[in-house]
Amino acid sequence: MRLGRLLVIVVAIVAACITALYDIRNPEQRDLGAAARQSAPGRFVTLGDGVTHYEVAGPDSGQRVVLVHGFSVPYYIWDSTVTALTAAGFRVARYDQFGRGFSDRPNVPYDADLFDRQLVQLLDSLGWRERVDVVGLSMGGPVSATFATRHPERARSITLVDPAAGPRTIPPVIFRVPILGIALWQGLAVPGMADGQLTDFVEPAKWPDWTDRYRVQMQDRGFGRALLSTLTETKGIELDSVYARVGAIGTRTLLIWGTEDSTVSIKHAESVRKAIPQAQFHPIERAGHLPHMERTDVVNPLLIEFLRSAGLRADTTRKAA
Repeated sequence: MRLGRLLVIVVAIVAACITALYDIRNPEQRDLGAAARQSAPGRFVTLGDGVTHYEVAGPDSGQRVVLVHGFSVPYYIWDSTVTALTAAGFRVARYDQFGRGFSDRPNVPYDADLFDRQLVQLLDSLGWRERVDVVGLSMGGPVSATFATRHPERARSITLVDPAAGPRTIPPVIFRVPILGIALWQGLAVPGMADGQLTDFVEPAKWPDWTDRYRVQMQDRGFGRALLSTLTETKGIELDSVYARVGAIGTRTLLIWGTEDSTVSIKHAESVRKAIPQAQFHPIERAGHLPHMERTDVVNPLLIEFLRSAGLRADTTRKAA
């Protein structure tokens, strides 16, 4: 009897501690809605799974390019790329994937189907039903590859920048326990995510506002849940097979990788290149996980040349047909 009471007391204390941890450390304090979006740049469109935040820039007649960000940093991660591409005459779209930035955080599985559906519906809403060039960073790599293989008639080319590769990181079991798991995730893992973004750079001191920009999205309820679901839904997915499908259908591919990437090591480039033998590969010296930001002097010319080549080849093929 005493043991039973003791167990109840211990459980109550643990529950109280977890609740306190959640209340004190959880950064999510508001519901994402019109008020939170008032000062946001770009535009909004309601798609099948919720509102998506996006931006389109560049001349209307320009070759169409869509930029897909990575695991958790929203579309502002493409700022310098958009500037370079629009100046070169491209029509560029970028967007916040569900659960990130100013896009909705639907309570659904954050799996490949969701991210592909969002991309397709966004392009449809823009009237971009012909071929586009897709550029994917980190987790945006598998999203781009999935789009290219599921909708080959719509993907002229893909560019993979330090794409997610190798064994998937699955959250510890404790974070996947119903109710308890999400409380611990919000109290232990989520609060440190902003500071953790600095490890993507070789010289983080050059990006003094990076963590503050990231923390904006952390205020909105559903952010942590979306990231946890994304990690959980990757369980069992073999990314090499995702990339191999790109190789099998022959999609034009550019592969860029920072040689000092500590997030997704460049050693994984070998397996990606094996899966996509037609990929043009460029290792970028003195760059970490975000070479398109750290080495704009090298990456932007490579990207522009590749995209122009893809567009020229598509035009030549169309005329010949």
